[in-house]
Amino acid sequence: MTERELRLKTAEIEKISHIDYFNIAISVDCVIFGYDDKELKVLLIKSDLEEFAGLFSLLGDLIRPDEDLETASYRILKERTGLDDVYLEQVQAFGSIKRHPSGRVITIAYYSLIDIKHHKMQLSHNELNWHPVNELKKLAFDHKLILDTCLLRLQQRVLETPIVFNLLPEKFSLRELQELYEAILGIGLDRRNFRKKISIKDWLIDIGEIENDVPHRPGKLYKLKPELKIKPARRKLQPGKS
Repeated sequence: MTERELRLKTAEIEKISHIDYFNIAISVDCVIFGYDDKELKVLLIKSDLEEFAGLFSLLGDLIRPDEDLETASYRILKERTGLDDVYLEQVQAFGSIKRHPSGRVITIAYYSLIDIKHHKMQLSHNELNWHPVNELKKLAFDHKLILDTCLLRLQQRVLETPIVFNLLPEKFSLRELQELYEAILGIGLDRRNFRKKISIKDWLIDIGEIENDVPHRPGKLYKLKPELKIKPARRKLQPGKS
């Protein structure tokens, strides 16, 4: 028997000798963004833990022993919203030792983008509802940190990729698009400069229609080029890639 063979150990021995290491739970938390009334919103649910009584939390759950990360993230979306065809992207892990009162739980954060007006959602239990992002001060667990981190990732991504269009209806005006960018970035944008930058990106198609029933001068309507539309259903996304 060689020296290398003598040093080998079974997986069971490894588990027994590091039993505490194999008793750490893993969860998924989903930051579900929507856009309505010129505000960026996030879907929250009232926490059912006594330690966080009265506080809202993100939608999340422990990963089951028989599922992987992506399956768990889509399961949570499906169970909470009834949707499984939305944009979903993994952001990062959060593993502070005391982030969960029940024990050591490491969570993987995802964010999702939903067109509120054109998706029928199951908003029925535990005060599940949309909340303006800029009005939130405190959430259960470390969910405010997770929300802020995902918002920062979204702000970085919308400047370079066309994921922002997942928050809009199929047809939209440049005014609506600018208002959405302003809501996400939290700043006002110069109209002329914004339109110039959008034109340079060459993302849009002028569909030859104008807005109806608007309180301002009707603007042209556009669509995202079909080849740029990100197919959301069960895509395996990695951080920073489209």
